[in-house]
Amino acid sequence: MAAIAASTFYGKKKNGYECYSSTRCLFNSTELQDIEFIRSYYYNKIEHVRFSSDVGRFVGYTEFGVKNAEMWNNNPGQLAAMRAQKETYCQHNIDLWYANVLSKSVKPSVRLHSTMAPGCHHPAMLVCSVYDFYPKQIKVSWLRNGQETTSDITSTEKFANGDWLYQVHSHLEYMPRSGEKISCMVEHASLDEPLIINWVPPMPETERLIIVGAIGLILGLILFVAGVIYRRKSGDTSLAHRFGEKQAEDWNKDPAALSLWRPQKEMFFKPDSELCFTNVLPKSVMPLARLHSMTPPGGRHPALALCRVYDFFPNQSKTRTDAGSQ
Repeated sequence: MAAIAASTFYGKKKNGYECYSSTRCLFNSTELQDIEFIRSYYYNKIEHVRFSSDVGRFVGYTEFGVKNAEMWNNNPGQLAAMRAQKETYCQHNIDLWYANVLSKSVKPSVRLHSTMAPGCHHPAMLVCSVYDFYPKQIKVSWLRNGQETTSDITSTEKFANGDWLYQVHSHLEYMPRSGEKISCMVEHASLDEPLIINWVPPMPETERLIIVGAIGLILGLILFVAGVIYRRKSGDTSLAHRFGEKQAEDWNKDPAALSLWRPQKEMFFKPDSELCFTNVLPKSVMPLARLHSMTPPGGRHPALALCRVYDFFPNQSKTRTDAGSQ
């Protein structure tokens, strides 16, 4: 059964609310016969009078409430207004809830993990944690070798996230048995079929070390094979060199090939040489010079004079140092 609730406060004092009312709609569907409208009135946090659409009148629970109920039940207009709330208030809001909230669903995410059991009575405890699902109704069960089990389940707790979503955690104490298959099964309105998560025990430390060693061995073999391939490719260089020598020997025996290559000196290199002599070699770039002192290594002389000349062309240059005597 779902519910819609609203509260109205009339005033409050230091130690509690002086007077307030609460309105609720309890329903299983949008049909009027499945809806109950309830209006409760409180004084200092104590409900003293209530109207229920299933009863059709006010009922008092305290001396003050009984007097108020008697007075209100003698008012046909007030009774008619309260009886109409089931249709005008509840059914209207319930239609909105079914259209925008209750007809929606959010699939859960499931995590199956182990933890230590309280008091260490068992080697371990499995926890099936189901997160972020809607609506609230959900079934979490445990399977041993495909058969549902109800023993050793210590607790199943539901929590509201505060954002319309819920979470639930189910705990199963277990004693590991060889070949046993343990699963967590989740059934929810958002799922077309039950979601089953199988428990996979963590790998023992010895097996983990064996796998790490095997991976290291495989990587070593890969590096060894890569080195062999590299060496073979490097050996191919000498083979190519011998092939080049053989081909040069064959071409030198061919007069036609020699006659084709010998004129290249004049046809190809001479024009480029003339361009170089015209545009490059006659040009020159004035050098930049810097003279400074530096302390020689070992301290055998007071100082050294260093003359540095930068950025000049052509490379023919002459540097002369004139030193005066004291």
